[in-house]
Amino acid sequence: MNKPSKAIKKSALLSFASLFLVSVALTGCGDEANNKAASTDPSKSPNSGTEATSKALDHSKPLTITVFDNAANYQGEQKGWYGKLIKDKFNITLNILAPQIAGDQLYKTRSAAGNLGDLLIVNNNQLEELIPAGLIMDLTDKIKNTPNLSKYVDNHFKPFNAAFQKVNPSGKIYALPTFEADTSPTTYSEQIPYSSPIMPWDYYKGVGAPKLNNLDDLLNVLKQMHEKYPKTPDGKPIAPITLWKDWDSRGTMENARWLSNWYGYEQPEGTTTMQLNAKGDIVPLIDDNSMYKKILQFYFKANQMGLVDPDSPTQDWNKVSEKLTNKQVFLLWYSWETGFYNTIERGKKGDGNVAIPIADTHIIQSSDAYYGNGRAFAIGSKANDPDRIMEFMDWLASPEGLRYYVNGFEGFNYEKTADGKFKLTEVGQTAFQKNTPVPDQYGGGGYQDGQSKLNTMIISDFAKDPMTGEFYNSNYWAATIEANKTALTTDWQNTYKAENATDYYLKNKMIDIVPNINTSLGSDSSEIKNKRSQISDYVKNTSWKMVFAKNQAEFDKLWEMMKKDVIGLGWNDVFASDTEKAQKIIKMRADALAKK
Repeated sequence: MNKPSKAIKKSALLSFASLFLVSVALTGCGDEANNKAASTDPSKSPNSGTEATSKALDHSKPLTITVFDNAANYQGEQKGWYGKLIKDKFNITLNILAPQIAGDQLYKTRSAAGNLGDLLIVNNNQLEELIPAGLIMDLTDKIKNTPNLSKYVDNHFKPFNAAFQKVNPSGKIYALPTFEADTSPTTYSEQIPYSSPIMPWDYYKGVGAPKLNNLDDLLNVLKQMHEKYPKTPDGKPIAPITLWKDWDSRGTMENARWLSNWYGYEQPEGTTTMQLNAKGDIVPLIDDNSMYKKILQFYFKANQMGLVDPDSPTQDWNKVSEKLTNKQVFLLWYSWETGFYNTIERGKKGDGNVAIPIADTHIIQSSDAYYGNGRAFAIGSKANDPDRIMEFMDWLASPEGLRYYVNGFEGFNYEKTADGKFKLTEVGQTAFQKNTPVPDQYGGGGYQDGQSKLNTMIISDFAKDPMTGEFYNSNYWAATIEANKTALTTDWQNTYKAENATDYYLKNKMIDIVPNINTSLGSDSSEIKNKRSQISDYVKNTSWKMVFAKNQAEFDKLWEMMKKDVIGLGWNDVFASDTEKAQKIIKMRADALAKK
């Protein structure tokens, strides 16, 4: 178990009201000249390291890049301010294909046709198929001449690609992992665990802020809150818990998967039949004592109490995000969800979503994604003009590209301080939540609407900007930390005797921080793949039926039926495969801790 002093950076412990200005946590590294030009005319801004490449390439012809993007929640042409930015800068248009919208069949159809796309953002396990099929390009030589990406070759890209040794025995660089931090493989920098109980502080205090000992206590306080606060001040209905199906891409009900982390068990990427804890214990998903069943029971009970949003079976993430922005949901479980509502001004009034610990939880939390996080960028083998795509990818990892992706425009979203660092402007503090209109010079439209729809990045926002020495993540800027010393922050800190949620969980020994492992777990044989697909569909569908079962007897019947039926679909074979994959994770975590 990591000691608190090494598990978290103390300099990042103060900021509490998450502003989340651009999308889900993002960022990067490199060096750059004068970003002022970029704030007024993106087409004339310095390329911060991409200049040499730009001079050698012809940008006179428009280039449309088809992006196959497993991370995207949007499908179609990138528009708005980010679309104008890359059009002016590179004469590029992004046409995004999103399996989360179009369905998993999109991958099967396009890969079978031999052309997945030009720029690919795919899951690690898909690389096991794409490399031997010749569907992605060898980037080893191309990356050598990049001013930004080349800095990450030895410590990041080579170790990641070397893990695909069965299909990449020579260790070529085919893919660039996403969300790579530049902290360390065992550091956890964030002020709140990725998944933990989060609720609106004012509503929680409004019903007496009772101590929560277990999930039953959580349900009772959610009911009390709903009785007292059934609607928002402007009359919109509040749902204590809201769920959505369109993220169910890992063989289980995603909303149940992440709450299992509260009780120390995770479902590793690439597996669908098991849960794993920090000690290396493996529990089958269909075990009667699994955390997956515990969370399904929690949601079922919540629905029986009238606490689950009736829109849940039919709504998608976009609808959920609207509700988060309007404060129409009580229970949040992703750290970044706070950014849909929290602002400094609201924090001054004690208003905002904060961590509310539950006494019997013991969270499992991966460290910073030093080696990346489950997906990777690649270039399709049939890509049109791969050099220009490489140039674009390199810019994404540059300080300029990262500032745009994470924080928007200097002069609009943020500005320089006297000491050469950055602070959010008044507009920047709420641009994401309010979808603030963007000046025509930047492309017009709403700020949130115009953000990058790639929805992922090569370098994390937990890398340091060379201009300021601070993380790209604006929550950790000195100016933001100071501004966030609001009534909301201080009241929470005084109540829980901690600087932030991560600090609280560490002090109370309620969290296990495990080394982040981002590697290839091997590809399934065709037989296992078919069995996994059938089992996954069955488990997902039955999980939703269980949550909305008419009574406990039906819930129990569905569970017992699922346990029996998946065995007939080949469960034991898939579980054996997943158990073998988990052994690699267990060993790599032990090795990482041994090297600390």
